[in-house]
Amino acid sequence: MRSVSLAFAILRLLADAGPLTLSDIGRSLGLSPSSCLNLLKTLAGEGAIERAEPGKRYRLTAAWQAAALLDNGGAAALAERARPLMLRFAQRSEAAVGLWAAVSRERMQLLAHAESDAGMRLRLADEQRQPLGGGAAGRALAAAQGVDARELARRFAPVRWQAALDFETYAAQVREAAAKGFAVDEGFAHRGVVTVAAGLAEPRPGFCLSASIVAGSRSAAEIEALGDALRQLRDALGAGGVADAGR
Repeated sequence: MRSVSLAFAILRLLADAGPLTLSDIGRSLGLSPSSCLNLLKTLAGEGAIERAEPGKRYRLTAAWQAAALLDNGGAAALAERARPLMLRFAQRSEAAVGLWAAVSRERMQLLAHAESDAGMRLRLADEQRQPLGGGAAGRALAAAQGVDARELARRFAPVRWQAALDFETYAAQVREAAAKGFAVDEGFAHRGVVTVAAGLAEPRPGFCLSASIVAGSRSAAEIEALGDALRQLRDALGAGGVADAGR
């Protein structure tokens, strides 16, 4: 019976997070590589999942995706609800806006993004991944989830910052994000880029909205206002609001 339960857990994970590697799936569900591989082979043999290139990731087959049997209001539904709000926010703020999902204990992935039509603008790469603790998104998600110091240090350890950042400063920034409702990264993750982010602990596995602008293009007060506006968008999205959000 446990194997049946684990098989459905894999299917729900792929429905929510999209294509994942064997390692991602195993870490997310606490499975050994051999046990995870056996379950994946069984699900592939039954036509529920398939291998997706590049990266040798597993995904639901088109038939299972179309049937929406595993849609529990997770990533797909959230991204669908978020896209029009993100586009309005991007146009109004002239920022590159992203919706991220935690896809494993190590990584988050971009689910959806929107950009303004300004002449000079940033653009996020489709389906890009980053360390779970990286950038403003990593800080914001940790703040929203209320992770303890040990987990925060685990998330921080593998991140390669483009500007020097020690753990004590990072932890203080996470605490500040928890108090404000949004996090700020000013050139630590990417030189020349300022990003604000607001995390959603629910629905699981955890999501985050981000908005990125060119460094030096806004005053400190304007960056704070951008973060506060993104927090309001996060709150509307988390509450399922569409009609009034982003106006």
